[in-house]
Amino acid sequence: MSTNLASPAHAGTAPTMARSLILLFAFCCGAIVANLYYAQPIISLIAPDLHMSESTASLIVSLTQIGYAAGLFFLVPLGDLVENKKLMIATAVLSIGSLAAAATLHEPGLFLGISLLIGFTSVAVQLLIPLAAHFAPAETRGRVVGTIMSGLLLGILLSRPIASFIAGHFGWRAVFGFGAVAMALVTLLLALTLPGRRPDHTASYLQLIRSLQHLIATLPVLRQRSLYQGLMFGSFSLFWTAVPVELMNHYHLSQSAIAVFSLVGAMGATSAPIAGRLADAGHTHRATVIALALAAISYVPVVLVPGLGVFGLIGTGLLLDFAVQMNMVLGQREIYALDPKSRNRLNSIYMTSIFVGGAVGSAVASTLYEHGGWTWVAVAGTLFPLLALGRFLFVGKPAH
Repeated sequence: MSTNLASPAHAGTAPTMARSLILLFAFCCGAIVANLYYAQPIISLIAPDLHMSESTASLIVSLTQIGYAAGLFFLVPLGDLVENKKLMIATAVLSIGSLAAAATLHEPGLFLGISLLIGFTSVAVQLLIPLAAHFAPAETRGRVVGTIMSGLLLGILLSRPIASFIAGHFGWRAVFGFGAVAMALVTLLLALTLPGRRPDHTASYLQLIRSLQHLIATLPVLRQRSLYQGLMFGSFSLFWTAVPVELMNHYHLSQSAIAVFSLVGAMGATSAPIAGRLADAGHTHRATVIALALAAISYVPVVLVPGLGVFGLIGTGLLLDFAVQMNMVLGQREIYALDPKSRNRLNSIYMTSIFVGGAVGSAVASTLYEHGGWTWVAVAGTLFPLLALGRFLFVGKPAH
C-alpha cells in the first residue's frame, strides 16, 4: 500500500510524496502532539479524584513536558540510525499503553510516572516531520513541511477544547481513553501506509548523541534558527498561559467560553503552507522578517486600544499564532537542507530549543501577570520576537 503513496527512490534521489501521504502525516502529527496537552485544562478534575494536592497535580503537566524534552534528546536522534517505520510504530505502541494506563490508574505516584512516559512517547511527531522532509523533493519541501505543520498546530490548539468537552460530558478518564483510541488509529495507519526508510548512518548510539554538539558548533543556521524560534515560542507560550487568567479575571468568561476562545488560534495553522511556498520560492529572508515583525506587533492592539476588549485578545492570538507557525516552517525548511543524513538530529536540536523557549514563557507568565497584569505580559511577549528580529536583521543570512 505504501508504494502508492511514496514512490521509491532512484539512484541518488529521494522518493516523492503523494498528497494523500502528506495529509496522513499532518493528521498523525496533530493526533500525536495532542497527547501533550490533554491534561492541561482538566488538572482540577484529576487532582481530587487521585487525592492530589494542587502543587502535586501541577507536576502532571511539568512531567509531561520533561518527558517530551527527554524524548527529543534521547529518542529523536535514533531516526538517523535505525529503520524509521519500526521506530515510529514502536513509539506509537508505547504511547497507546501509557494513555490507556492514565485512563485507569488510581495511584498518584504511578500517574505522575505515566505522565512522564506520555511526554516521552509523544516525540513520535518529531520523527515524522524529518521523514517527510526526506521523502519530499527539494523544490516542494517547504510546502510539504508547511502542510504537515498545519496538522501539528491544529493538534496543539484543538487538544485543550477537546479535552474540556470530553471531560465535561464523560469524565476526565475518558480524555485519556480517547487519546489511546486515537493513537491506536494512528498506529494502524502508519503500519499500513508509512514508507520504510533505513538511514545510511553507521555510528553507535552514543556517537550519535555526542554528534549533537558538533552539529551545533559547526552549523550557524541551526544555531540562529533555533534561537529565533525559541524566542517566538516563548512569546506563544506566555500568551496562551496568561490569556485564560485574563479572560476569567477581567472578562469573567466561563471555562466553556475560554475553550471556544482557544479555537481562534487554530486559524494560525493557515500560515504554514504559505510559509512553505514562500521558502520554496526563495523568499525565506523576507518572510522571516515579516513573521518576526508580526509577532512583535501582535500585542499592540490590546495595549494601545484597551477598548477592544476580548476582540483585541483575539487579534493578538491570531497574529501571534500565524507568525509563530510561519517562522517555524521557515526554520525547518532551512535546517533540513543543511545535511540530509542528520535531519533527525537537526530536528532534535531545533525542537529542544523551542521547548526551552516555551518553558521559559510559561514559567514567567504567572509572575508577570500577578505583578503587572496584562500590560507586563504584553511587554514581555513583545520583547521575545523583538530580540529575534533584531538578531536576524543584524546577522543577516549566514553561510551554511
